[in-house]
Formats: sequence, structure tokens, C-alpha cells
Amino acid sequence: MARALREAVSGFRRAPLLIGLSALMVGLALTVLALFALVAYNLRLAVEEVEERVEVVAYLRESARPVEIEAAVQLLRSLPGVEDVRFVSKAQALERARQELPEIAEFSADLEVNPFPASLEIRFLPGSRTTESVEGVAAAASDFSFVEDVRYGREWMERLFLLRRIAAITAMILGGAFAAVATLIIGTAIRIAVFARRDEIFIMRLVGARDRLIRRPFFLEGAMTGLLGGILAILLTWGTYQAVNRFLFHIEWIPPAWSGAGLLMGVVFGAMASSLAVRRYLRGV
Repeated sequence: MARALREAVSGFRRAPLLIGLSALMVGLALTVLALFALVAYNLRLAVEEVEERVEVVAYLRESARPVEIEAAVQLLRSLPGVEDVRFVSKAQALERARQELPEIAEFSADLEVNPFPASLEIRFLPGSRTTESVEGVAAAASDFSFVEDVRYGREWMERLFLLRRIAAITAMILGGAFAAVATLIIGTAIRIAVFARRDEIFIMRLVGARDRLIRRPFFLEGAMTGLLGGILAILLTWGTYQAVNRFLFHIEWIPPAWSGAGLLMGVVFGAMASSLAVRRYLRGV
């Protein structure tokens, strides 16, 4: 293995331009995939941020008694998927409306009667913000006799979950397509590098070197080329991320695990493409 590593390094020294072009092609291919990952990750964050607003609001009658409200709060909190239940009094509802709606603040001071009802706001745990869970909790809240109305934006919520499903399917399809294109580009780049050194392979074959011994340096060289391409892809993606943040709008950087996976992908693609290219060439010699 040490000998193969030395030969792989010497291969970098003998043809730095060719190796550099191969690493550049690998880097550009992985950059396309990394940019898609950056977009997909921020789209997922945006959908999750909207999902956090999913809640059920139960509006209470004027005749609701504190004991009944407290019992309802405890029962609703015990339901599966419920994170918290908050009681909002009429005064709190009016104050919130004044803060969120400036036009109400202008004439609310002249009101003799508070028109806003008390309510119970029911929030859900992450992973439990599904149509079935929300509808089940809404039905349970409607069973209380002192609950006048229950709202949870059914149409809006259905569109949100539809958007999430569409985003997931699109990410799978486009991600797979980009990965396939990146694989083809990386494989082509490595095959060109191997073909350029066909004379070296032929001489090694003539002096009696076994196929495994011939393939090993190219395997390591392909892995190193893929690693360089992966590093280049991360740098290019980071530059794009900084440019978008500075000149367009704020986005989040992909998780460190994704960056590590990108580097590993470059190493694996480079090693496999190089090994397959050498094996195919050896069959024809």
C-alpha cells in the first residue's frame, strides 16, 4: 500500500495539468450537486418554519368557567402529538390585536365591550403536525360544550403538506438526476486521465506486473483526485453561499455532515471511476 501511495503521488507530479483538469471537472460536477443540496436544505428549513405555525385555536363561549377551562387544558395536553395548550383571555386577545393590527389600535380605545373571545391555542410537537393529528385534536376540542368554534386553517394546512410532499419528491428526482450527471462527468474525467497514461500501463503489463498491482496506484490517485474535487466543490459552494447572503437574501449553510458526505462522495466516485477505467483498459491490452 505504501508503494502504491508513492506511485500515486508521483503520478500527480508527472502530470499535474491533467490531474488538475480532472479535479476541476470533478469539482464542477460536485458543485452542481452541492448547490442543489444548498437549495434543498434551505427549502426544507422554510417549510419547517411554516409548519411551526400550525396550531388549533378553540374559541370559548362567554359562559365558560375557569374550572372547565383548566380541565380542558389538561385533557388536551394529554393528547398524542400535543406540545402545549395555552389559554388566552379576552383581554390578552384584545392586546394582541392592538399590537399586530395597527388599525384596531386606533379605535379600540373607544370600545365599551371587548369583542374578542377567549381561546385555547393548541400547538403540536415536531413530527406530529400532520393532517390526521391536527384534525383529531380539533375534533376533541369541539366536543367541549363551552367551545363555540374551532379553527385550524384546514385549506392552508392541506396546501402546506402538499407543498412539503412536492418538495420531497422534487428533491429526490432532481437530486438523483444531478448525482447521475455528476457520476458521468467524474467517470469521464478519470477515464481521460487513465487513457493519457496508457503507455505506462502497457509497460507495467509487459514487465509482468499483476492487474491488482497496476490498478492500486490508479485507485489511490482517483481517490485523491476526487478529494481535491470535493474540496473545490465546497469552496465554490461556500463562495456562492456568501454571495447570495451578501447581495440577495439570507440563507443557511448546509450541515457539516453534508459537507463531509460531499468529500466522501468525491473520494468514492474518483476511486471507483479510476478503478473501473483501468480494469476496462487492461481487458483490452
